[in-house]
Amino acid sequence: MATTPQPATTLTFVGIGAIGLPMAAQLVAAGHRVTGVDPFPGAHERAAAVGVAAVSSLAEAPRADIVIVMVATPDQLAALVDHALDATDVTGQTWVVMSTVGPASVAEQGARLSAAGAAVIDAPVTGGVARARTGELTLFVSGAPTATATVSGVLGALGTVRIVGDEVGEGQGIKVVNQHLCAVHIVAAAEALALAEALGLDPATVLPLVESGAAASWMLSDRGPRMLEGTDVEVSSQINIFVKDAGLVADAASAAGASTPVLDAARERYLAAAEAGLGTRDDSRVIETYRPSV
Repeated sequence: MATTPQPATTLTFVGIGAIGLPMAAQLVAAGHRVTGVDPFPGAHERAAAVGVAAVSSLAEAPRADIVIVMVATPDQLAALVDHALDATDVTGQTWVVMSTVGPASVAEQGARLSAAGAAVIDAPVTGGVARARTGELTLFVSGAPTATATVSGVLGALGTVRIVGDEVGEGQGIKVVNQHLCAVHIVAAAEALALAEALGLDPATVLPLVESGAAASWMLSDRGPRMLEGTDVEVSSQINIFVKDAGLVADAASAAGASTPVLDAARERYLAAAEAGLGTRDDSRVIETYRPSV
């Protein structure tokens, strides 16, 4: 987190969902003027509750120095850029794409924005909703050094800024590797806890024992307790997010000629969970694919 107060900046934050809203709230708390953009009225109500003004479209937002993007998919990013170029003037703005959309998508849409006069930063994040709420995300930031220097103070309110390259797309490349591991670790945790149950053990007893030793992982400690709850556990990250992210990893690996059999096996679990009607449930519910009814 930033330790030195930063001058106030006018920001537009597109995508104030489960992870975007606490990020926007952190920026408000740091003293910035933030307008959230989200088409869903419910998102506006949740934003108002934490002091974030919200509108339904980018064209309705006051002109901002920096536009931060936290949409869900490459298609949503493309649609947002279409709208921005048709209905707004992006000249002189800095766009920070924090969505996980893959290297190809951010490079394509970044080039369109750059051609229209905007500076573009690629800055996907890791840490999930829990760390978004505390301003302890890790940001994989890439882009022209002059542009990254412009936004680093603002982004510091969200967590630790790691400059990973000078080219838009390099941050997404790091995030692809990150999501490979996240996807695999969640499924591995689910499989291990399901194995404990099949062996006649109490998973609630097994979890604290294994997470304190060499088998520990952040995902095991974070998702494991939720795996021991029911289908209706609070949603921090949807199954559908990992359907999308595992697909992005697979696409990037294929384009690079890389073999990812472990990721491919984990991806099948997320797809199975989505096909079983669990797509909008918490990603910890992938454990249900190890039960006979799924």
